[in-house]
Amino acid sequence: MPDIAIRIEGLGKRYRYGGVAPLSSNLRADITDWAKGMFRRGQKSHRTLQQVHEQHVAESPEFFWALNDINMEINRGEVVGIIGRNGAGKSTLLKILSRITPPTRGKVEYFGRMASLLEVGTGFHRELTGRENIYLNGSILGMKRAEIAKKFDEIVAFAEVEKFIDTPVKFYSSGMYVRLAFAVAAHLEPEILLVDEVLAVGDAAFQKKCLGKMGEVAKQGRTVLFVSHNMQAISTLTDNCALLSSGRCVSQGSTNEVISVYLREGCSDSLVYTAPPSSSEPRITRVALQTSEPANTQICGQPLEVQLEITAPGPVDGASISFQARNSLFQPVLHLWTFDSERPVCREAGVFRLVCRIPRLRLYMGRYTLVVHFSERAGGRKFQTIEDICPFEVVMFGKQREFEWVSGTCTYMEDCEWTIDKMSS
Repeated sequence: MPDIAIRIEGLGKRYRYGGVAPLSSNLRADITDWAKGMFRRGQKSHRTLQQVHEQHVAESPEFFWALNDINMEINRGEVVGIIGRNGAGKSTLLKILSRITPPTRGKVEYFGRMASLLEVGTGFHRELTGRENIYLNGSILGMKRAEIAKKFDEIVAFAEVEKFIDTPVKFYSSGMYVRLAFAVAAHLEPEILLVDEVLAVGDAAFQKKCLGKMGEVAKQGRTVLFVSHNMQAISTLTDNCALLSSGRCVSQGSTNEVISVYLREGCSDSLVYTAPPSSSEPRITRVALQTSEPANTQICGQPLEVQLEITAPGPVDGASISFQARNSLFQPVLHLWTFDSERPVCREAGVFRLVCRIPRLRLYMGRYTLVVHFSERAGGRKFQTIEDICPFEVVMFGKQREFEWVSGTCTYMEDCEWTIDKMSS
């Protein structure tokens, strides 16, 4: 048996804008001409009816390719991330791989038993109880009743639905439905598991539980395809990655390399603050971040630069410039400044560029914005306070540890050294 779990060759999926549409006049004319050619004595058509249709589709603005020419081989025991922005074709790819929708062209080969978790409770029968759905899903995977029974208690405990296991799932809350759906997909031991953004549902505790289980599945040598917008989860759980963009696979390789390509794809100048100068008062006319990664993404422990530009129509009496980083709760967690008495600035008219370089930014993972202050010496005039500009995200991908990184556990990651001595035996 080959070492490949999934082989994808020339895969494409075409849709029509607005669903089914009437036959266009151009296609009618093409088919009419083709038919006339077939029946004219002594004249043969060089095109088949299928070729006429394909040419019409290729040239028609009514159609678009959600996926186009996807080629991929995924080995046994490999955990592969599928990333891309909204509309890139990720969910379409997984629906084809899960046999929910057929491809327009190309083929997919599987070498192993497959299960998918694309949407909450996909494959559940709402009239059946939780118990019955567990056995139903196991049977669909080709498992014997005894195999399912061995995993039954573990599934129920993970999903935390012991009291409701014999209740029809149509009466479950959304949280119970989510938990049971994930527990069934992850515990019934398919050789290939397809997961689409499962971490976007459920509460924080359940998402953490899902991440832990996904890590266990990966270590057991099963093949996993994992679609997510959560770069932290992708970097923690996967070794290799594929990036989709406009229906095509634009990058494949190691997870960190592909994530870097993904971030560069999303780079935007709109994350730089700019403002016009004033003819009467000094003004901050530009603020920008130089992050360690593109698209204002910063890896914890890497350098960060804050660049400011001040335009002064005349001298300032003791300029004071500072900035704060605020977290997602608008709490200031970092405050850095410079004064004219320390570093001369704005003592005459002109445009001044200030750069604050932080050699190792130790903020913990999360989303932050800048607040910039500009004033005279203490007790003097305040020229500006510019709030919530230059949003950036601190991430931890590429940094391995025994347990997953969890946001909200601290504010800083300080440099430190540990020593351990054995005092007695």
